Amino acid sequence: MFKRNYRQDNGVAYLLLAPIVILLTIFVVIPFIYSLKVSFYNWSFYQPSVFVGFDNFKFVLEDDLFMNALWVGIKFTLMVVPASLVVSFLFANIIKGMRSKGASFVKTSIYIPTIISGIVASIIFVFIYDYMGGLANYVLGWFGSEPRAWLADVKTALPSIALPAIWLGFGLTTLIMLAGLHDIPESYYEAADLEGAGPWQKMWFITVPLMKNIILYLTVTGFTASISQYELSLVMTGGGPLDTTTTPNLYILNHFRNDVMVGNSIAASLLLFVVLGGISAIIFKVLNSEKAIDG
Repeated sequence: MFKRNYRQDNGVAYLLLAPIVILLTIFVVIPFIYSLKVSFYNWSFYQPSVFVGFDNFKFVLEDDLFMNALWVGIKFTLMVVPASLVVSFLFANIIKGMRSKGASFVKTSIYIPTIISGIVASIIFVFIYDYMGGLANYVLGWFGSEPRAWLADVKTALPSIALPAIWLGFGLTTLIMLAGLHDIPESYYEAADLEGAGPWQKMWFITVPLMKNIILYLTVTGFTASISQYELSLVMTGGGPLDTTTTPNLYILNHFRNDVMVGNSIAASLLLFVVLGGISAIIFKVLNSEKAIDG
């Protein structure tokens, strides 16, 4: 009887999993295997494919522009992810202490940028950074500073693109942080109050450790999203000036649009996949997610 019920439960489980497995197979597994095959060919829409082995990978690895794009992606991520985590964490704490009506309005307001596309955000910030009439230079004028060409200066172009990236992800990151804060039992803070702990001690020894899994999740997803970003660079700077805002995906897109043979683009995509997987694994190893204490 037990074995029969066990088999029935397994059958139901497999039936429920079947749709997602089929979809993943069609849209993820098969394309990945096919792209892996194509990466070993000089593949084109217009010419017969020629097997070239690892030449495409060798070309990409020896291309200074690809290495520069990876470095730009890492710098961009280091600007976006830590700032996003810190600001969202602090803002989530502020929302938690607000009254329910005010908190609901704020949560709705900060989520609005999340539903805005990267293209629309790019256009908005291009106007903000405009040299003659942009808001950024208008604010600088209050302090007696000269206008700056934010998107044309090699020193300010990447940080100028990082700011809208932080803005786009701020709402969702804050709400996830807020959900994690609400999941922490109030009894921990009450016990800390009895021990005479101050706000910073409670944050450092209670809130941050119990938010570890949330921080891990947001770090990995934020890293992946940031290093894969290309819309902001494409619209705001086109990858310039001097390729200082050419992210890995923009590099791949440019090759795909301009090269007759797309094997190099696919090889670059697979190498980026390896980089993303490797760094994500390092993040998991360093932060080391743990089971919830009350789980």
